[in-house]
Amino acid sequence: MRGTDAVRETFTAQAASRAAGASSSGGSFPVGGAFLSPTHRSAVPTFTAHSNAEGSSGPGVVAVCKSLFAGGVAGGVSRTAVAPLERLKILQQVAGSSTRVYNGVWGGLAHIWKTEGVRGMFKGNGANCIRIVPNSASKFLAYEYLEGAILARSRKTDPEAKLGPLTRLCAGAGAGIFAMSATYPLDMVRGRLTVQVDGKGDKQYRSMSHAARVIIKEEGMKALYRGWLPSVIGVIPYVGLNFAVYGTLKDIVAVDVYGLRSAKELDVASGLACGGVAGAIGQTVAYPFDVCRRRLQVSGWQGAAALADKGKEAAHDVRYKGMVDCFVKVVRHEGVGALFHGLSANYVKVAPSIAIAFVCYEEIKKVLGVELYISSG
Repeated sequence: MRGTDAVRETFTAQAASRAAGASSSGGSFPVGGAFLSPTHRSAVPTFTAHSNAEGSSGPGVVAVCKSLFAGGVAGGVSRTAVAPLERLKILQQVAGSSTRVYNGVWGGLAHIWKTEGVRGMFKGNGANCIRIVPNSASKFLAYEYLEGAILARSRKTDPEAKLGPLTRLCAGAGAGIFAMSATYPLDMVRGRLTVQVDGKGDKQYRSMSHAARVIIKEEGMKALYRGWLPSVIGVIPYVGLNFAVYGTLKDIVAVDVYGLRSAKELDVASGLACGGVAGAIGQTVAYPFDVCRRRLQVSGWQGAAALADKGKEAAHDVRYKGMVDCFVKVVRHEGVGALFHGLSANYVKVAPSIAIAFVCYEEIKKVLGVELYISSG
């Protein structure tokens, strides 16, 4: 972390002259998208970018690009590491009560391995990685902008306003909506590719581009945004809580538990624990919307029929008019528990996913000489 400390010291020295001018008037100066008053320079908020850009008041373009690259690679590596659990979760969501072969984490993984082999464990992961890189990039940029804008607006009425849970929650929710909307077609295509089962039914999609062409040709352009509404509603508490809980927990643990000056000094293990708690809380609240999204994405698609046991109604047989209709029919036909199918697999994957993402990201940013924190969800 010696290189990181040097970057922070360089940035602090560049900001010192600006802070000196602001101290007499009680003003504030920007730090990585957030505005800090001179009396609160040490309270650097979580998820704030620090750059050694020459003479700029915020991160330079090169620094931001490097940071986004690090976050994208870390996201891709972490998603690949937990790809089998991700696929199992989606299969459980789509199959619902139409089959029991995917019940349980270990039983479901064993079935995938037995019937489809190693390739089956990672099916759809390429599309997921293609999706997660722009998703993480856009989510981070939106969060940084919204965080700074909300805090700057608060400072107009309260010069001593700080970055708190509500600010993080609102900024995270807005960032999640923006990122989800910008990359949703990729998520739709990835979901279809992931649900295909080798040896059952016709293999309709050969690749991500082929899947997109087939969906547009057979179902229309609007099909690429099927399930968008529950996705956006679900991402509000998920991403919002991810940022809010993680940042707030790190502040509490660092200052109140360990007596440190700020969350920046918190060790990696404690940070990972905070991230695990944040991810678990967020996904539990938002999970029913994720199930609804998957059901809407495969509604009417024959490929989902391969998941059902003989004599049972497959997911594609049930047509949904929209989000509310989907929730009503799922609960009516399968019970409330169906809204949480795959949650156990998601719990198992969240801890290693966050751990790998943070470790990989930290190593890459040290090599690139940039310090930056982004959401891991």
